[in-house]
Amino acid sequence: MRKGMLLLAVTALLLGGTQVVNAEDKIVKIDGSSTVYPITEAVAEEFQTAQRGAIKVTVGISGTGGGFKKFCRGEIDIADASRPIVKKEMDACRAAGIQYIEIPVAYDALTVVINPKNDWLGSITVDELKKIWEPAAQTNVTRWNQINPTWPAEELKLYGPGADSGTFDYFTEAVVGKAKSSRGDFTASEDDNVLVQGVSRDKGALGYFGYAYYAENSKKLKAVPIIEKAGAVAVSPSFETVKNGTYQPLSRPIFIYINAAALNKPEVRSFVDFYLTEGPALAASVKYVPLPEKAYTLAKENVAKKKLGTAFGGVAEVGVTVEELLQREGKQ
Repeated sequence: MRKGMLLLAVTALLLGGTQVVNAEDKIVKIDGSSTVYPITEAVAEEFQTAQRGAIKVTVGISGTGGGFKKFCRGEIDIADASRPIVKKEMDACRAAGIQYIEIPVAYDALTVVINPKNDWLGSITVDELKKIWEPAAQTNVTRWNQINPTWPAEELKLYGPGADSGTFDYFTEAVVGKAKSSRGDFTASEDDNVLVQGVSRDKGALGYFGYAYYAENSKKLKAVPIIEKAGAVAVSPSFETVKNGTYQPLSRPIFIYINAAALNKPEVRSFVDFYLTEGPALAASVKYVPLPEKAYTLAKENVAKKKLGTAFGGVAEVGVTVEELLQREGKQ
């Protein structure tokens, strides 16, 4: 009797252990960009519904840089990124033996926003944005009329993503000319909702973040049309201007990075396939611009072939097409 009970107990323990392992094996772990988060979260929700709870997907928001740190330590399967992987991150992944596949998933339009009570700013040039955000402006450019004498002497309050954000990197590259080159005296947060609240409460505020967060809060904010260069017309961020390439230089592709070894897990492979099939419609539903259909076809081919590395080689580029990126040789 005792031997039988002991055998049952051991069997239950072993079965229980097996169940725990299986449960762990069926988790897809994702972290990274707050900008990419709305798309990935929408895909994760639909995927989990389709799987009827058989696979769990966790999606964190530690910023693009924070996500890559976890990714290159092997802690997550997929990194959400609002900019390409940079050289120090490539080196960290290489040192840890982490190989990866770079997949663009949508377009985003970095959106410059102001308070609705701001009645003097109809548009802004890239040069004026540089005057506001370049390092030399710190503690020196504190009022609107210092940027343009036709604007009032209203105090300028700035809001933007933190240093771990890919949005911060891309914006500073596109506007100032060098990634991470920025004044430091502004309210920074990896949570875009904090930035939304800050700008919405201050008449003299200006901030920037991804288009989806503006679209979600368009009753509380005004988007500022951008003039790329002298003689150009002001262009507002929208699905149409991102697709036709006229919203420059603040249109950009956003990415997921997949741990190549993690693709050997059926649950990760299933999730990635689902992302590239259902992602276009879900991206549009959360106010991002889907890529051309051909881009998703190329992305699926790259996943199937396990095309490793990045098309950028650790150096940021502004204005490059997604189709070109997907056809480049990968660099690790």
